[in-house]
Amino acid sequence: MSKLVLVRHGQSWWNLQNRFTGWVDIPLSKKGIAEAKRAGTLLNNTKFDVAYSGYLIRAIETLVILCDYLKSDLTPIIQHRGGRGKAWSHHVNFGNGDLPVHIDEALNERYYGDLQGLNKKELMKKVGKEQVHIWRRSYSIRPPGGESLKDTVKRTLPFFKKKVLPKLKDGKNILIVASGNSLRSIVMHLENISEKDIPHLEIATGVPIVYNVNNKGEIKSKKILK
Repeated sequence: MSKLVLVRHGQSWWNLQNRFTGWVDIPLSKKGIAEAKRAGTLLNNTKFDVAYSGYLIRAIETLVILCDYLKSDLTPIIQHRGGRGKAWSHHVNFGNGDLPVHIDEALNERYYGDLQGLNKKELMKKVGKEQVHIWRRSYSIRPPGGESLKDTVKRTLPFFKKKVLPKLKDGKNILIVASGNSLRSIVMHLENISEKDIPHLEIATGVPIVYNVNNKGEIKSKKILK
């Protein structure tokens, strides 16, 4: 059995301010840093073989802080996909204390388009609570100029199936630190959640979700660490 651990990044400054963040690159708040530390403490007995993250700093911060609290004392090493970053950051091999971290836009948050930066409560006063809920939680309806969750699934799920699932089948322990909607896309697939039910799924910041996975890629158990 291998472990797949999903962690939504800790609270960002715009989460704190109740603003639509999307692809705007906002760092963690003080609470978000504390959540990342706590996630690492909750996972401190888990030895990971490889990790994945989106490009946004709030996810990368969470991953790096989390690793600092693991008993295995892993050193996260960012794996660049191209250019000098890839060519010049090479080294001989990965040791037992190294954790390769693969960064990919496929795991970025859902793009909120024209809503990015707007305060959710103030927007509700203008267009109504129900409309904001539809933009935030519906499966196929896009916010103005942005992505629906269905659009997010189209980039997140192929990445998961191609890059992550084969390693799980090979017995590797995998850590994914990403954003709420990219993780909702993955959980929707893993737990066979319908398009009708997915609007009700919430993923809390900094709370690890641990799946035990067999060599066929099937989920055998799930635990939320609190």
